Amino acid sequence: MEKDMQNYSYAKTVKICGMEEEEVQENIRDLLTMDEKTVFMFHSSPGEVDICIQSCSEQEDEAKSRVKGIVRELKIRLGSCIFTTNSKVTLAETIVQLLKEQKMTITTVESCTGGMVSARLTDVAGVSEVFKQGFVTYSNKAKRKLIGVKKMTLKKYTAVSEQTAWEMARGGAVLTAADVCVSVTGYAGPESPDDTEPVGLVYIGCNVKGKIEVKEFHFTGDRKTIRELATVHALTLLRSCILKNYQL
Repeated sequence: MEKDMQNYSYAKTVKICGMEEEEVQENIRDLLTMDEKTVFMFHSSPGEVDICIQSCSEQEDEAKSRVKGIVRELKIRLGSCIFTTNSKVTLAETIVQLLKEQKMTITTVESCTGGMVSARLTDVAGVSEVFKQGFVTYSNKAKRKLIGVKKMTLKKYTAVSEQTAWEMARGGAVLTAADVCVSVTGYAGPESPDDTEPVGLVYIGCNVKGKIEVKEFHFTGDRKTIRELATVHALTLLRSCILKNYQL
């Protein structure tokens, strides 16, 4: 009587931030059909993509080797957009861990996201070691009075501008003596205050020890989606800027 052969299965999850599923798939299209014994399963949310790579084989070591080889290739192609290969770890958790490792503190200054960035960070157990304060400066007056954004900046460039995001990131860090500050300002919709700027225009700033970087984004979707995208991309930029500090 012929003995039944046992199939072994091995799986690993790769978690990606700052990219949409279509963009990820375009980057790895050749890998998706490379091996009939390997399956790619995607799960997406605004600004994040999880890929579960599963392989089956009659030999356990072969299944593991195949999956680990694909994970290595994904790291080469997607680089720092991969924030973890632990399916249970969130993007915010990786950021809090980085802050702890570098013994840095953080403050958030938000407008259109209304505290969503600080909420994601403070969901993490032990964040009190690094989190200083969260500001929601929704109005121009709040940006001026609480954070020190210049009245002339708001008048000349408006609240949704690179200049305002820069001053928000600077002011939050200075006022709370934080090592890091992330700022978000934008038009989440359903309308923008005037016809000159589109809904979905968002500026995100990140200040790490006085070095400030601001990025411009153009998100699409309803108000909820735009705010979620702004939150994830704020965390993504925050992580990127902290990692750059590692290299100094």
